[in-house]
Amino acid sequence: MDIAVQNLAADYPLLNVFWTMCWFFLWILWFMLLFRIIGDIFRDDGLGGWGKAGWLIFVIFLPFLGVFVYLIARGSGMGQRELARARKHDEEFRSYVRQTAEEKPSAAAELARLADLKTQGHLTDEEYEKAKAKVLA
Repeated sequence: MDIAVQNLAADYPLLNVFWTMCWFFLWILWFMLLFRIIGDIFRDDGLGGWGKAGWLIFVIFLPFLGVFVYLIARGSGMGQRELARARKHDEEFRSYVRQTAEEKPSAAAELARLADLKTQGHLTDEEYEKAKAKVLA
């Protein structure tokens, strides 16, 4: 068993290991590019259903040609669409944070709410005066 391992290592020199690793990483890079393009096809709102189907068929059945043609025809827009999507998500996050971290309502709004509760009969005069003093303090 030990001799077989040594023979295997001798039959596969260091340069072949290097080339195998290069091909392996190029293969992974290719799949990342392919999935990024497929994701861009589905996320593009400016592309209709038939356009998406056509590009998808082209990319799946003729992958090398389809990917290169897609990059030439629509590659510059990929970055712009990704940037617009990132800005939209950032703005949604910022508005959520602003909404969540909003300051407590103003004293005037709180007094108006208390007055409404008193007129509806949910608060007694004593409770209303205590809450009013608390708001004004």
